[in-house]
Amino acid sequence: QVQLVESGGGLVQPGGSLRLSCAASGIFFNSYDMGWYRQAPGKQRELVASITSGGSTKYTDSVKGRFTISRDNAKNTVSVQMDSLKPEDTAVYYCNARTGLLVYWGQGTQVTVSS
Repeated sequence: QVQLVESGGGLVQPGGSLRLSCAASGIFFNSYDMGWYRQAPGKQRELVASITSGGSTKYTDSVKGRFTISRDNAKNTVSVQMDSLKPEDTAVYYCNARTGLLVYWGQGTQVTVSS
């Protein structure tokens, strides 16, 4: 059974930081490209950051320089360090695992940036 379990969401003030983590089980983690998506109310889900099985990273323009994605293949985890958070970063953040036609999603974790 495949599970992606996110943690680390919460309420933070503008300019603050959060670190989201996703623990994967039931997959051969090393073979999967991993990503973090987010969905704000009334908006489409968007890709925030991704890291390939080989370690290459990509970021959406709005988070470049503020977010850093990383993976630990020994622990089957992927994380995203989010700094200088803005109110517009408020969303539910989802972990994603992808290889070929196989795609898995976590249940999501809420991030709220507000004073």
